Amino acid sequence: MFEQQRWPRMAWIPLGAGLAWLWCAASFGFPGFFFSVVPGCLLLGAGVSTLLWPGDLRIPQFVALGGFLGVPLALPAFVVAGFGTGLLLVVASAAAFVAAGAISVRQEPHVDEVPVPVPSLRLSAEVAVDDLLLASMNLTLPMPVVSDRDRIRSEVHQAREQFAAAGWLEKPEGYHLRPPPLEAPHLVPARSRSHDFEHLSFESGYEPRAGEPGRERWLAYAANRTAHAWVLRHREPRPWLVCIHGYQMGFPLVDLLAFRPEWLHHRLGLNLLLPVLPLHGPRKLGRRSGDGFLAADFLDTVHAEAQAMWDVRRLLSWVRAQGAPAIGVHGLSLGGYNAALLASLDDGLACAIPGIPATDWTRIVWRHGPPLNIRHTERGGLVHDEVRELHRVVSPLVLEPKVPFEARWIFGAVADQLVPGDQVRDLWRHWGRPRITWYPGAHVTFRAHREVGAMVEEALHAAGLVTDRA
Repeated sequence: MFEQQRWPRMAWIPLGAGLAWLWCAASFGFPGFFFSVVPGCLLLGAGVSTLLWPGDLRIPQFVALGGFLGVPLALPAFVVAGFGTGLLLVVASAAAFVAAGAISVRQEPHVDEVPVPVPSLRLSAEVAVDDLLLASMNLTLPMPVVSDRDRIRSEVHQAREQFAAAGWLEKPEGYHLRPPPLEAPHLVPARSRSHDFEHLSFESGYEPRAGEPGRERWLAYAANRTAHAWVLRHREPRPWLVCIHGYQMGFPLVDLLAFRPEWLHHRLGLNLLLPVLPLHGPRKLGRRSGDGFLAADFLDTVHAEAQAMWDVRRLLSWVRAQGAPAIGVHGLSLGGYNAALLASLDDGLACAIPGIPATDWTRIVWRHGPPLNIRHTERGGLVHDEVRELHRVVSPLVLEPKVPFEARWIFGAVADQLVPGDQVRDLWRHWGRPRITWYPGAHVTFRAHREVGAMVEEALHAAGLVTDRA
């Protein structure tokens, strides 16, 4: 429900919550004052900013962060300042958190062929969770070193010329080399929560071509040279589902939580293969899983996607050698991107189910990247269209799907803040408008919507991966 207002009414909720925090802070003593400043300043500053600069994507993200931090930080106030003061701060912080989602919903322009979100308290709370995640990403995102600007620009321009001369910008499938079969991976038993699985690992063997920009830097990422996957399989031959995780995931606990083995493996009877994407989980380079996958080094993103396809296709060769009667692919967010990309490179998949899929990394970076980073990038001689052209070689919006039309299924969120609806819609259009489910929620909360699980299960039945006997 797009609203273009000069003085958004919702801004008064975080503004008032921030004033309440700072008004009460003086009575908490020095330690209490110190902790009160964090939610108080975040909420007051973001509330005032919403009034003065409506439409900035990052402002409601920090409203959500202030509201989220305010709830636990207010709990000691019940003891120090009394029940009334504690209750006021908890309620004000929670209201600000929900208001952040409402602000984001109302300021997001409508996207053609995407259902219009209907404002509600539940939707606002779900969107606020997205905003909170984006705020944490913005706070921890490393700033680019200015001295790297010339190198990055040179790499992009050199790679574009090289890719164009090789014909890969016109026919990107040629950029992806066919990997050798995976014959003897290392498998060890493992357990996470109540799930027993096998930890599969092998030497990836992926290398950018000789002379390709960024090759030596990519090969220097030592942990990334070993590929990993989590495997859950039955004793007898069963169909397999490749489940590709999202950004900053790649660990058994979170991957298995997202793909629910109790449903897919135990109830529906599927064998599951959960590959770990480059630079994630045990392959990570920095403090966080995923660092470097989507960053200012745009060639690293190209190599990460190319290696993801190389590793997963090697894993598929191993799965087929186990006598798999059928294989499908399902991915979430970044995994949805890779599921769609895999469906354009492998012609033996029974179905492809990208969920809340990002489909254009350049638009994602320009939307979520800090303005200072983007300004440095553009002043360094790189513009949006140049980077987008470079990414054609790993784009599911350029490569043609090999999965049959009736086996293509997509789901997206009408109020997604991480992956806006136009990204999902563009894949749906490129794939010929197959079956799509839009759920009335946000990115992180897809599990809370029954229509998502129902659509995935319908897709698996339609592809023959699941029967009534499973």
